[in-house]
Amino acid sequence: MSLTPHILIAGASRGLGLALAAEFLARDWNVIGTVRGGGRTGLHALADRHPGRVEIEALDLTDPAQIAALATRLAGRTLDMLFVNAGTTTQDPQVRMADVADDEFARVMATNVLGPIRVIETLAPLVPAGGLIGAMSSGQGSIANNENGRGEIYRSSKAALNMGLRSVAARAAGGEGSGGRAIVAMAPGWIRTDLGGESAPFTMEEAIPMVADTLLAARATPGIHYLDRFGATVPW
Repeated sequence: MSLTPHILIAGASRGLGLALAAEFLARDWNVIGTVRGGGRTGLHALADRHPGRVEIEALDLTDPAQIAALATRLAGRTLDMLFVNAGTTTQDPQVRMADVADDEFARVMATNVLGPIRVIETLAPLVPAGGLIGAMSSGQGSIANNENGRGEIYRSSKAALNMGLRSVAARAAGGEGSGGRAIVAMAPGWIRTDLGGESAPFTMEEAIPMVADTLLAARATPGIHYLDRFGATVPW
């Protein structure tokens, strides 16, 4: 591990990713954050407030060539934590799977599942034993807890992300040991973001410190975990 720990947050330009970057900076970590496109974002403003502690990388996680280019730029680096924050939904969040347009379904799955798993598979070698690999999942990704059937496209994407994370862990050296690394599917709860909406009961300021606490504590237990922000296990 490096003397000053480093976290790479894929998807840190705004929302939960940006809030997580700010939280880890407050805990004396350095941050590598990715943004999509070339415009100025909230992450740039955060970097201005923390000179020398924030690196900004361009990444569209739905573009395999950009993922490969990022891996090349980071070759030889050590990431104490790798966390992928990605989430989108359909234009009508309650559309049924039988009714959703093919291209809209593919867009959600590419953003919420395929892109995050590709980033993790590509950058995982930079995370040593004792480190952590994580992705922003959702309690709605729990198959066991789906008792109302609503939001099924988003639910399905997060369940697929969870399956991908379990597969990453299963393939790693040592099986459930994941090569000495913890792998976390994080279910942060219903939070006021662009995706969560204004009706959500919790602000990012209330939730993100607990998310960070849980991720940091999870490093002590290698293997795959599906956790909420309080550190409780969510049923798969």
